[in-house]
Amino acid sequence: MSQPSAAYPSVVPVGVDTARASIARVYDAALNGKDNFEVDREVLAQVRTVAPQVNDLAWANRDFLIRACRFLAAQAGIEQYLDLGSGLPTAENTHQVVQRIRPESRVVYVDNDPMVLAHARALLEENPRTSIVSGDIFRPHEILTNPTVRAELDFTRPVALFQIGTLHHYLGDDGPALMRTYIDALPSGSYLAIAHFYDPEEPGLSELARKMEDKFVHSPMGSGRFRTRAQIQAMFGDLEMVEPGLVLCDDWWPDGPRLTPLSDVRRCIVAGIGRKR
Repeated sequence: MSQPSAAYPSVVPVGVDTARASIARVYDAALNGKDNFEVDREVLAQVRTVAPQVNDLAWANRDFLIRACRFLAAQAGIEQYLDLGSGLPTAENTHQVVQRIRPESRVVYVDNDPMVLAHARALLEENPRTSIVSGDIFRPHEILTNPTVRAELDFTRPVALFQIGTLHHYLGDDGPALMRTYIDALPSGSYLAIAHFYDPEEPGLSELARKMEDKFVHSPMGSGRFRTRAQIQAMFGDLEMVEPGLVLCDDWWPDGPRLTPLSDVRRCIVAGIGRKR
């Protein structure tokens, strides 16, 4: 059995399987976190054989999340957030960013990883406007009818729905239909944010994306699809895209001028935000 990393507490939450890789823990390892095990780090090691800068996927995803939160809270005036597949708590979580701008904001996180649930409940214990529920984010009816989700969020007012770094772990080809269920449940004025592994369909970059996909899917984690622009755009349905549309994560309203070129890996993840009229 894999052992916790040296910095991780000796008490592992009930239900955590340290012999199998976890999406949340692999992501944590890519961000240089401490809440992961050897089996999780092995996933990254496998992908690193074809993409040495694989950690850039996680950093591009995280950076977009933070910028999206600032935009939605400060510019769009959103005060309700449903963050699907939230992952392990790190610095600058959704609730921390949006509540700093709009303290009255309510955030509901959804995840089904026992370690995520345990950590988040401890972190959020004294935050009455933030909660976490256990659920399968690829079963939208389950999430949308969850008693906590319905109690904490008012679906007669705009909601920001996050699928950031999650949908590439859905291996089916019916992603647009899955997302249609979520979109249909959102009131007018709501927003959907997606970040997704990307096949640029360009010589060299497309080969890199497919090699990373093969390593992810055949690793102990078992998922990580790199979809084309058309496939990812279809998940937004008929939402009105916020400028600049579906672009590389790093090109979605960056914080400042780019002084160093993007790595090829960072060219293999895109993001966008759509608004429901």
